[in-house]
Amino acid sequence: MTTSTDLRAELRGFGWQPLGRRAPAIDGLDLDVRPGERILLAGPSGAGKSTIIHALAGVLGGALPGEMSGAVRVDGQIGLVLQNPGAAVVADRIGRDVAFGPENSGIAREEIWRRVAEALELVGLPYPVDRPTSALSGGELQRLALAGVLALRPSMLLLDEPTSMLDAGNADRVRTAVADVVASTGASLVVVDHRIGPWLDLVHRVVVLDAGGRIVHDVDPDTCRARLTEDLGRAGVWMPGLPAPEPADVPAALVAPESPAPRLDVRDLGVDLVARRMRGAAPIVALDEVSTEVLPGQLSVFTGASGAGKSTLLAALAGLVRPDRGGIGGTPVPLHRMKSPELARTVGWVPQNPEHGFLTTSVRQEITRTGLKLGTGVAVEEILEVLGLGSLAEANPYRLSGGEQRRVALAAALAHRPGALMLDEPTVGQDRRTWAAITGWMRAAARAGATAGASTHDQALIEIADRETRLDQGRVR
Repeated sequence: MTTSTDLRAELRGFGWQPLGRRAPAIDGLDLDVRPGERILLAGPSGAGKSTIIHALAGVLGGALPGEMSGAVRVDGQIGLVLQNPGAAVVADRIGRDVAFGPENSGIAREEIWRRVAEALELVGLPYPVDRPTSALSGGELQRLALAGVLALRPSMLLLDEPTSMLDAGNADRVRTAVADVVASTGASLVVVDHRIGPWLDLVHRVVVLDAGGRIVHDVDPDTCRARLTEDLGRAGVWMPGLPAPEPADVPAALVAPESPAPRLDVRDLGVDLVARRMRGAAPIVALDEVSTEVLPGQLSVFTGASGAGKSTLLAALAGLVRPDRGGIGGTPVPLHRMKSPELARTVGWVPQNPEHGFLTTSVRQEITRTGLKLGTGVAVEEILEVLGLGSLAEANPYRLSGGEQRRVALAAALAHRPGALMLDEPTVGQDRRTWAAITGWMRAAARAGATAGASTHDQALIEIADRETRLDQGRVR
């Protein structure tokens, strides 16, 4: 359906109740988007920001089952970047992936590949077009997804946490690319981000939702800065100028390791990617001669630009990647050779994409599953309360927001209190309050004697860590 000529999109009395949920996530919401207008959606985790993006993109009701009410009308071509960028990958090479949209729009071949090159340059992906998509990090996949959208040159860009997995430099580059594209094409923009400060100079309006999915503020950026900083900070929004909150005080009984905490000694570790999965493909070195320690009683962080090798190192420390060179000492049996029950008792791994760890259809079952398998008690009600998931205990984890999914994945991986915790970008998609819960869990576990490690671009998390290992192109700097 199309809107009136002075609107790019409109929601009237919009409501959405996900399948299996007792109450709507959003109810009776009205929102207008005018041609060329740029809107930032803000609010606490689970407020319905992604739901609005999905409604405008027309993807509710298919892969995202539920009941919609009201009306959604959109005029023009939509470009959507999802919160989980891996869900948008459609090809095995980055050039083919970016070309997919323009090809399906019937654009001439020469123009397609000109747009592919331009889009990859805009988002800062310096690889040749035949680079395997399977060799990209989460942050690089985020830039690839945006490149595919920019190559389409849509009339409305819908971006859901488009810089959440990026280091500061690449995040700035992505925002600059978005600004250049909307300025040159006149496209409308609706962007969701918990860290709103860097977007305020780019947008015309800031629309703030409360925890019940209601619009509580619709203001210009200057008003947002001048009048709403303290109020929105208390509501969980990351406002510029406010210090990070203190990590929550998580009871030691919830996090103290049930099994011995290993001292993980990484020596000359090398890991190659792609060669194992693609016949005839040359190996891509993800890690090379990496040496570091991850010690009990400390919170260690692994940092570096997108694609530096952080997730690969974390997966190796979790026993999920077999070293090609060197190894990881500190356990009676090498981590990658442990049987599943032994590995689960030793290490809890929280993946960058939380859905990769889900095995059940309810949050409660997800949190208790590993403990039941291992015969370890799980204080599920207390964990739900600490992580702000109490009202979602019976919800399907696949139908939660990205931030909620990440907290469920953390609880599912760590509720049985393994000796080591390995978390991949654990604070992505979190508001100030849920950030405090996650960082409080990690710090309390380390103080209780666990071996805790996390890959991150989050400067606030880095500042509370005990040890930092910085990677650059697969090596320790």
